[in-house]
Formats: sequence, structure tokens, C-alpha cells
Amino acid sequence: MDINTIVLVLTLLSGVALFLYGMSVMGDGLKQMAGNKLELILYKLTNTPLKGLLLGAAVTAVIQSSSATTVMVVGFVNSGMMKVAQAIGIIMGANIGTSITGWILCLSYIDGQQGIAQLLSTATISAIVAILGIIFRTFLKKDVYRQLGNIMLGFAILMIGMQTMSGAVAPLKDSPAFVSMLTSFTNPVLGIVFGIALTAVLQSASAAVGVLQALSVTGAIVFQSAYPMIMGIGIGAACPVLLSAMGTNKYGKRTALVYLINDVFAMILGTTLFYSVNAFVHFDFYSMTMSPFSVALLNTVYRAAAMIILLPFVKGIEKIVMLLVPGKDEDDDDDFELLEERFLSYPAIAINQCHRSIVMMAKSCLKNLSRAFTLYGDFSDKLYKKVQNREKKVDKYEDKIGAYLIQLTGKEMTEIQSKEVSEYLHCIGDFERTGDHAYHIAHIGKDMSEKGIRFSSVAEHELSILESATKDIMDLTIDAFENQDMDTAKHVEPLKDLISILCDELKMRHVQRLRDGICSLDQGIYYSELLNNLERIADHCSNVAVCLLEMATSDYDSHAYLSQYRREKTGEYATYFKEYDEKYGI
Repeated sequence: MDINTIVLVLTLLSGVALFLYGMSVMGDGLKQMAGNKLELILYKLTNTPLKGLLLGAAVTAVIQSSSATTVMVVGFVNSGMMKVAQAIGIIMGANIGTSITGWILCLSYIDGQQGIAQLLSTATISAIVAILGIIFRTFLKKDVYRQLGNIMLGFAILMIGMQTMSGAVAPLKDSPAFVSMLTSFTNPVLGIVFGIALTAVLQSASAAVGVLQALSVTGAIVFQSAYPMIMGIGIGAACPVLLSAMGTNKYGKRTALVYLINDVFAMILGTTLFYSVNAFVHFDFYSMTMSPFSVALLNTVYRAAAMIILLPFVKGIEKIVMLLVPGKDEDDDDDFELLEERFLSYPAIAINQCHRSIVMMAKSCLKNLSRAFTLYGDFSDKLYKKVQNREKKVDKYEDKIGAYLIQLTGKEMTEIQSKEVSEYLHCIGDFERTGDHAYHIAHIGKDMSEKGIRFSSVAEHELSILESATKDIMDLTIDAFENQDMDTAKHVEPLKDLISILCDELKMRHVQRLRDGICSLDQGIYYSELLNNLERIADHCSNVAVCLLEMATSDYDSHAYLSQYRREKTGEYATYFKEYDEKYGI
């Protein structure tokens, strides 16, 4: 290999590297500009295949990668957020959306002549965009301008990468060996294999199309070689998607296979229909020399036509992937892992999943509390074990959610998203502690059963009122957190204060019963422990509600907030306190 060949290969590879990096920077900037809302829309508004196709195409046009969109969808299905049937339409749309990059790359082939036309040249456009990008990125402080600067810089790097690739291969137009190699791809099988191999190496269909556009400037690529290569590029793009499905459940694996199956069917349709018709009609454009613009057009038309033809067969594709990845479709939603690692690249989705997980954890704590209340009156070993198992699950969720949120703090997020993560980190500990107290109450029930101890009817009546108030405060807190409802959150503090007063009152009453000989010392110890656990549950609910209100008002002084709220004797606090005092009066 001579020195010129080595320089050519290194220049070509550097162009590919710049292209891939520029595309990544531009895509990340576009995602940040959108606030990651496109991904949320993606899994919320895909109830029909047509909607899925349109939304998949739109999101992929922004993200600039069909593989990234599909990997994200694999995560949705794996976590139970989306069904395989919904995912098929999105993946079809992703196939179409990724072709937009080819049109963007066409800008890099604008040639300016002399005078004012030179201002429209690729070099001039790239220079202007790069200068604006670095100004926005360096000197403007608002996130939106910095993200816009990233988009501009990514675009400029992408353009320079394309120019580098094109410049590297341009001398090859006079090389007989190079022309001979490209001519061999007029054999459809060789063309498809080359397209698959190129995309598998680059891990990006957009990059593979970009290389094909760069090669087309040599004038050595004709339609009959470009067409099979485009079909192969579609299949090769499935490689990163299939790799992403490793370690997922059967639903995730089925979704990843959809991408491959779509493009395999597209290739079968493309070869069968096109070459059959051409055998009789002999298309005039079959031997035409391709340009970067015609490569972009061919890529878009092929992908759009194939996916639109396949769209009515979504159910059939679903059946095929179910046959390829067998397994009973039992109702196993509880086994889905909501906190997918792949969602960390999409903070809006990751935060949404954390929110869902925390709500599930809080409702598990409430369910355990309801079970625990029955155990000191009517103990059941089976029910006690259920409380134990659920408490272990709550502890596991707290660990996973906490670790997941810590990972999220290292990601680039909007100010609102950062506040949400901070709020959730504050709240998960308090929710988990309510579960601990529920388990303590269940353990009290177990001890009382083993020792044959029961409370007096008066004590049980008093406890039933306090139990209702405690369930109520848990319901209010979970509802306020789940719906981010600040009006509901304001009800928590008055009820918490009432529960605290009730606990003090009931302790005094029980002391009197001990003096009167109505209750024993052992009963008194368990009774006091129960009251302490119920009061602590109310305290943790108050912590969550105060956190919600603080985050909503950007006021981080809990003491000042509570003092001011309680001072409003004629305000909301007084109204709510009176309401609960009447409801839970003893």
C-alpha cells in the first residue's frame, strides 16, 4: 500500500468520524431544544399504526437516527409502557424519518462560483453557522441559546465531515480499480451485502447513506448499483437495535426484531417488484449516474414506499415476531422493569418512569398499612407474610429509584426536570419510611397475637378513628404527589397536626385507663408504640407535602413555610383543620 493510499484512507475515515460526531452533537442539541417532549409524545399518542408511523418519522427526523428511536421503543415495550403492536408503526416511521439526514447532507454539495454566489457555497455556509454556534455556545447564558449553539456547531461539523469524505474519494474517479469495484455492485446481491456491511460497521443508516452520497461525486455510481446498496443499508441499520435487545424480556426482543423484519420484507418487496417490472418495461433511469441529490431522493422514496405498503400488515408482522420469540403472553406487568437504563438518555421519560415507580411504591405502603391495621385485632400469619413480602419490595424499589435518580442528576436536563429529580429524591425516603412503620404495626400485631393480648373496646374504637385519619393523610399525600396537586398538598399539614394532637390525647386517655385498672401495662406499651408509628407516618406525609409546595414555589425554607401556614388562623390552614377536627373528633 503506497503513501497516497494511506493518506486517502485516513482522510476518508476522519471525514466519517467528523460526520458521526457532528450528527450526534446536532441530534443531542435538537433533543434538548425540544425538552425531550417528543419522546413523551411518542409513547402517549401511538394508539393506531398510522399515528405511530407519523410520530416515529417526526421524532426520528429530530433525533437523526432510526436506530436511536427504535432502541428507545425497545425500552418502552420492555418496561410495559407500550405494546409490540404500537411499536411496529413507530419503527416503520423511524425508517422513513431517518432519510431526512440525506437531504440535509445535500447542502454540503452546494457550490458557489464567483462574486455573490460564493456566499452560498458549503464552505461559507459552514463557516457562518460555526461562528454563530460558538458565539451562542460561549457568550449567551440561557439554556435555549446554548442548545441552539450546539445544533449549529453540530451542523457545521457534519458539513465539514461530508466535505472531507467527498474530497478524499474525488480522485478515485480516475482509478480503474475503484470504478470496477463500484460497477460490481450492479449485481443486486453484492450491492445488498455491501450496504449491510457498511451500515453494520458505521452503526448508522444516515452515515452509510452519507458515505454513498460522497462516493457518488466520483460519477462511478449508477442507479442499478445504488438501489441494492440502499436496500442493504436498511437491513444493516438493524444491528445496533438487535444489540440493544440483549438482556431485555421477550417483548423487548420481539420489538427489536420488528426493525429487521420490516427491512427484510422491504428488501423482498423492493427486489421482487422493481426487478420484475424492469424486466418488461426497462426503466430509462436504470443506468443513470447518481448524484448526492438523487441518492437522497432514492433513499426517501424507497423507504416511504416500502413502509406504506407494509403498514396494513402490522398484525401479521406482530404474529411473525411472536413465532420467532415464543412465550406465553400472561399478564405479567408487575415483572416489567420501569427504570430502564436506556431511558437515562431521555430525561423526560426517565423522570416520568421514576414518578410512576414512586407512586407504585407509595400505594404499596398504603396497602401494607391497611393490612397491618387488621393484624392487631385479628392476626393472620398468611397476611403477615404478605406484609413482609411487600415491605421487601418497597425497600427494593427505594434502592432502585434512588440509584436511578442519582444517575439522572449527571445528565443534561432543563431547570424544570432538575427540580423534579430533586423533589423525587426528597420524597422517596419519606414514602419508604411510611412502609417501615406499617411493617412495625404489623409486627406489633404479631407480638400481641403470640402473647394473647387485645385492646379494650374503648381503645379499639379510639384507634379506629386514628386509623381512618392516617389512611386519609396517606391518600391525600399520594394523590398530591401523583397529580402534582398543590391544593391537595395544602390539606396534609392541618391533618398531620390534628393526628399529632389526637395521639397526645389518646396517650393521656390510655394512662388514665391504666390508673383505673381497665388496661394492663403490656397493653399500654403496645398501644403507645402504635400511636408513635401512626404519628410518624403523618410526619412523613407532611414532609412529602411540604416538599411539593416548596418545589412549586421555589421556597426551600421548610420551617418558614410551616410557620407562616400555621399562623393563617383564618386562612386555608384554619379551614382545613376545623374540617378534619369535626370529621375525626373523639
